Amino acid sequence: MKFAKAQKHQVKLKLAFVGPAGSGKTYSALSVGCSLAKLVGTQVAVIDTERGSASLYADVFDFDVLELESFSPLAYVEAIKTAEREGYGVIIVDSLSHAWTGRDGALEQVDRAAKREQGNSFSAWRHVTPHHNAMVDALVSSTSHLIATMRVKTEYVLETNSKGKQVPRKVGLAPIQRDGLEYEFSVVGDLDIDNGFTVTKTRCSILAGQYIERPGAKIAEQLITWLRSGAPESERPPAQGPSAETVAAGSTSALELVLESIANAPHEAALHAISRQAAAFVGADRDAARSAWARRRDELRAAAAPTEDEVEAAVVEAVGVPAPAEPSGSGPQSNAEPETVRLPDTAPHRGNAAARAVVGRAIGGGGRP
Repeated sequence: MKFAKAQKHQVKLKLAFVGPAGSGKTYSALSVGCSLAKLVGTQVAVIDTERGSASLYADVFDFDVLELESFSPLAYVEAIKTAEREGYGVIIVDSLSHAWTGRDGALEQVDRAAKREQGNSFSAWRHVTPHHNAMVDALVSSTSHLIATMRVKTEYVLETNSKGKQVPRKVGLAPIQRDGLEYEFSVVGDLDIDNGFTVTKTRCSILAGQYIERPGAKIAEQLITWLRSGAPESERPPAQGPSAETVAAGSTSALELVLESIANAPHEAALHAISRQAAAFVGADRDAARSAWARRRDELRAAAAPTEDEVEAAVVEAVGVPAPAEPSGSGPQSNAEPETVRLPDTAPHRGNAAARAVVGRAIGGGGRP
């Protein structure tokens, strides 16, 4: 490792809009994102988790959209990587909160894992944290400008209006995401119910402490000036750390994380919960995930099928007839017709063929019950 003279380099924007319902998160993200795209000559991709809310502004802004069905952190990873591969220079994630509280989000996955861990939610996080970390890494390391929105927990406070009367006002509290996620962005701000944007954290000094009404083209111009200042990104020296072999051995892709989850699924219910994550991949990655999923399903079904000894024990308990030892071939043999025995409804459903064989031996014959 070696220290070098610090130098500012051109970077990609990582911007977060945080606000309560009605504060204009989607509109503000589109306004800034599309203005930024015009300045750099690129297209905008919107990853929509808000049931098509971004598309309501399709007559105002020019963008392409992908609506997620599963809000697994790994689904976000795949969506971001897809947008990068397809050449979108600006990516808008609306909203990042669903990766925490939505269907298949981090909290839901922890609940599922806790059930497998006998209610131990602390232990359950070890299964989910790597997935969430992979999503955060995809956000901050994206090769595109990235804008995200986050919901906040809201409450009402009483304020005195111009007439001297107490009126309720909706205010936002902490973002609905993992604590500290806002530190990963270069610019973060709170949107209020009047669509005003208060910059709460920024690495762009010109925006420090600003309150911007209806953020859009103006803030995009300020940001692009700051982003373009400095040496080209291509001149940035490589980061120093562990050897390339160590990094390669410890790196884990989104596909690898899903394949690990599939391989460790303890039962079919858990496996089905992973199916939406597996379906989020495309091309060869999707084929690999599907193949691993089907293989694990077959393994679980084979493990769940009763053995002949288990069937015999269940039949003996249900019918009350113990199975004799196999005949040795010596001694008198009975020529009596075997008694017909019908399996009761309480006999195991799976493995009925084996159960009939056990009953046949138990009564000394091979007839079908």
